[in-house]
Amino acid sequence: MAEQPEFRIVIPARYASTRLAGKPLAEIHGRPMIEHVYRRAQRAGAREVLVATDDERIAEAAAACGAAALLTRSDHPSGTDRLAEVAERCGWDDDEIVVNLQGDEPLTPPQILRQVAVNLAAHADAAIATLCTPIDDAGELLDPHKVKVVRDARGFALYFSRAPIPWERDVLEIEGQPAARAWRHIGIYAYRVGFLRRYASLPACQLEQLEKLEQLRALWHGERIHVDQALALPGPGVDTAADLALVAALLERE
Repeated sequence: MAEQPEFRIVIPARYASTRLAGKPLAEIHGRPMIEHVYRRAQRAGAREVLVATDDERIAEAAAACGAAALLTRSDHPSGTDRLAEVAERCGWDDDEIVVNLQGDEPLTPPQILRQVAVNLAAHADAAIATLCTPIDDAGELLDPHKVKVVRDARGFALYFSRAPIPWERDVLEIEGQPAARAWRHIGIYAYRVGFLRRYASLPACQLEQLEKLEQLRALWHGERIHVDQALALPGPGVDTAADLALVAALLERE
């Protein structure tokens, strides 16, 4: 792996959630989830870790564990838009690298946060870097909750989809292991700040709206996304109370 570049980590953390309201404040082993996420980010070697939130309560919880927090607008349609506001308000240079770590991902390995930053620094023609992992099970390939990605010969994304891609034309039925190599997208991103400034002004595209995948907006408008195979896999994120209990059990084993 190339020499580690300087990078920042921003943790977008919203209070509102349709399935688990206030989840960044949900308690795991006596500490709010946002603290667990922040502690993971601290171990990645970033020059700065910042929590970006739309809620005073989350900002206070972040400050209580020593994290810098910035209150942002509450009407951002995506975490990327929230990062764009942070970059603009902080006055970061266009060539700086920012890693997006969601505030409901307390099991993210620090090494893949470094990995996406290093990968972006190594590809000057990319605006974004992200990760993938092989799909070895047909059920995962067909699952619309598992986002798939197809890459070109240099590892740049051609397309992301909830549908099974690539689709083998001559295979009428999938059983067991997929015959073609397929890749599942892992939603850890590194961005150049200059791209974040452009992204905030890019109109949403039909593909993004159909697939409900915000990275398709970048591809639609000609931005390049480099996709590396993940050195480690993140544990489950938290969307529901059941997820919270699972994450608590996994953290207890560490």
